[in-house]
Amino acid sequence: MKVLVFDTAAEASAKAFDYFGEALGKGASVFGLATGSTPEKLYEMMTQSDIDFTQATSINLDEYYGLSGSHPQSYRYFMEQHLFNEKPFKHNYLPNGLNENVDEETARYDQIIAENPIDLQLLGIGVNGHIGFNEPGSDFEGKTALVDLTTSTIEANKRFFESVEDVPTKAYSMGIKSIMSAKQILLLAFGESKAEIIKAMVEGPITTDVPASILQNHDNVVVIVDKAAASLLS
Repeated sequence: MKVLVFDTAAEASAKAFDYFGEALGKGASVFGLATGSTPEKLYEMMTQSDIDFTQATSINLDEYYGLSGSHPQSYRYFMEQHLFNEKPFKHNYLPNGLNENVDEETARYDQIIAENPIDLQLLGIGVNGHIGFNEPGSDFEGKTALVDLTTSTIEANKRFFESVEDVPTKAYSMGIKSIMSAKQILLLAFGESKAEIIKAMVEGPITTDVPASILQNHDNVVVIVDKAAASLLS
């Protein structure tokens, strides 16, 4: 695991942008993408650049259960607004939050991942250590699943909704085993609120209590953080 520390989130995002460009230059064609506030600056840099994804495939980590792709708080809508509308891909894949047949939807998404091995996977990290929506206690061998969101995750996401009651309590999420199957992983984290979990992920034991700690076992992980998020690393 390589840890790169930058003065600001903008500088860190620029480094992440460089990794995407390098991956494309080396023939990468499948990119695992994340949502949330952390990658917004990276996506902004992409939309303002000449980077070309028209022959590439994107596979997103997750989608809220019960929200349509046109819902303003869905992750499909987020991706369209922040990236896809300006930088189209050949194929975009996200879970279908409206599919109530859970076995069908999880099997469909696992098949997509199997048929499109991910070259570069982008991750954020929750304050409780989740990657995707793989909350503490998630099986390291898990694949796509419908998961119950923890109270801390719901609280962290309520700023995007009118009230906490509007936040979905479940989501479809790529599993940890699928994330670990990516050839290269970039994890971004910014701000003092992420300092404790970054320390636990990088320097603590590998435990399902900190799902992201499993990344210690991947042979090509780059953790890109600002000084605030890195402040507790020894």
